[in-house]
Amino acid sequence: VEKPGFIEGDTVAHCGNALIGEFINSLTMTDLYSGWTDNRATLGKPAEKVVGAINTIEKELPFILLGYACDNGSEFLNEELYSYFQRRQDPVKFVRRRPYKKNDNAHVEQKNNTHVRQLFGYERFESEDLLSLMNDIYQNYWNPLKNYFTPSMKLISKVREGAKVKKKYDTPKTPYQRIMDHPEINPWAKGKLQLTYQKLNQIGRASCRERV
Repeated sequence: VEKPGFIEGDTVAHCGNALIGEFINSLTMTDLYSGWTDNRATLGKPAEKVVGAINTIEKELPFILLGYACDNGSEFLNEELYSYFQRRQDPVKFVRRRPYKKNDNAHVEQKNNTHVRQLFGYERFESEDLLSLMNDIYQNYWNPLKNYFTPSMKLISKVREGAKVKKKYDTPKTPYQRIMDHPEINPWAKGKLQLTYQKLNQIGRASCRERV
């Protein structure tokens, strides 16, 4: 994958120790190229709610959605989501991963840990009153922190030499930096991202005031 737009999606159940009854789920969507990740919480995961959450995330993506890969959960493999991706002027490539092969969706599985479990843990959330609070945290605090200010390294190559495996990584960058550096991203989208970054970067703004 050499450009943003190809997404892996998954859901995380905030069910505690029991899957019975209704509880909150978190949808995670991760861009393979940049690592840009967004989350939304829904009460339960019927198809219409998952499609609605995907739609709200897609509207805020700084790039065009080109492909979507998911596991074999019923929240993804249904007519509603298939129609959502296909019934548009430029259909989104919609694929599923192999059953019981979590490593097929390794990027989003990693983000399920760093973006959901490390934030909300493993407790059971079943009150609808928590939905707006969780989504406020995701949209206005946690996702901006991860997308604009948390760098990561991407694996460039992996070579086995005897019993050892040598890995080579690129320079650490944030998802924001990877998107800004890509030549195919719309300049208007880059300008909007830059304005958001400047608004969020309180440390940079403080240092500017000190220099003045």
